[in-house]
Amino acid sequence: MRIALFTDTYLPTVDGVVTSVLTTRRQLEAHGHEVVVFAPEDPHRRGMREAGTVYVRAKEFHHYPGYRLAMFPGHEVDLVKDLGIDVIHVHGVGFVGIKGLWASWQAKIPRVSTFHTMIHDTLAFYSPFGLNLHLLERGLRFYLKIFLRKTQGVVVPSRAILEEILALSPRANIADVIPTGVDPDRFRPDLSGSGVRTKWGLNGNDVVLHVGRVAPEKNLPTLIRAFPRVLEANPDTKLLIVGTGPYIEKYYALVRQLGLAGDVIFTGFVPDADLPKYYAAADALAIASKFETQGLVVLEALASGRPVAGANYRAIPEFVRDGTNGALFDPADLRACAGAIVQCLRDRDKMRDAARESALPFSVERCTRRLERVYERLVAA
Repeated sequence: MRIALFTDTYLPTVDGVVTSVLTTRRQLEAHGHEVVVFAPEDPHRRGMREAGTVYVRAKEFHHYPGYRLAMFPGHEVDLVKDLGIDVIHVHGVGFVGIKGLWASWQAKIPRVSTFHTMIHDTLAFYSPFGLNLHLLERGLRFYLKIFLRKTQGVVVPSRAILEEILALSPRANIADVIPTGVDPDRFRPDLSGSGVRTKWGLNGNDVVLHVGRVAPEKNLPTLIRAFPRVLEANPDTKLLIVGTGPYIEKYYALVRQLGLAGDVIFTGFVPDADLPKYYAAADALAIASKFETQGLVVLEALASGRPVAGANYRAIPEFVRDGTNGALFDPADLRACAGAIVQCLRDRDKMRDAARESALPFSVERCTRRLERVYERLVAA
């Protein structure tokens, strides 16, 4: 099968959607499919091209650094026809997503869409042009309702998001609930994290890991502000924040303000190939985000045998079982956040096997096979 993935965010930006697209692409190709990615071009890297990727002309979205808007006319319809694409899979609801829907309609090719991001939740952080948030959100919700209805098959990454999608667009054509799978051969408990511990001076410490874009929707201030309470219970603990993003300078300042400069460590960008070693170096993962439609980092940590202290919000409770493979907390409660982290550190050995076992049903192999069945149904119809 020849599959086109249309995505509004792509390398060099690294986030959950990009990881999902890359993971899905690799596994589909491993299963013998031909995959082409349509993605917005980075204006600063026009000379750099990736095989099997069609770059759509785009401009920077200055309200959200690292993201690009492919608002210009292109030749996607002709390319889709020339490439003999069998199915189009849209990852996003922006300009490239619209191009995917249009190409599908014009070329009479079936289309499926994965709804990764509750984009209307970002308006408080990234509202363009100083527009009225209430009116903008109403307009965006109306747009999403129409977008979802125009997709022949909507894939959602969790049951929590399924409920929100149906509330938003009751007539959406839901195809299945399929999270982005995790590779249990890459993320596993027997890896050594000693090199990472040595690099960051963590030998002899308990390590709490956070992996993700350093951006306001990830609710990192809750983890940082809760950390002094963690240190009261466990003084030898360090918080290792892996990733970069537009708010990193603000969080540097918050750490200094709280006197945590020696206890909270920012690694900056870490190559994808090195991530398994960072999970191996950690004793637990902490995530306070209320934004997660799935939280792939949760599955990566669980597959690595690391318990997760996670916000009891949206998709995270579907993967974290309180007291079994982690601990849940109210993301607005600093004391509860600290308590969940301390519980995961205290019970890490007891939770190790349960964490690993809970991730295996969501392997990338199983999840991609389910996605292929969605493709096959649409093509057959």
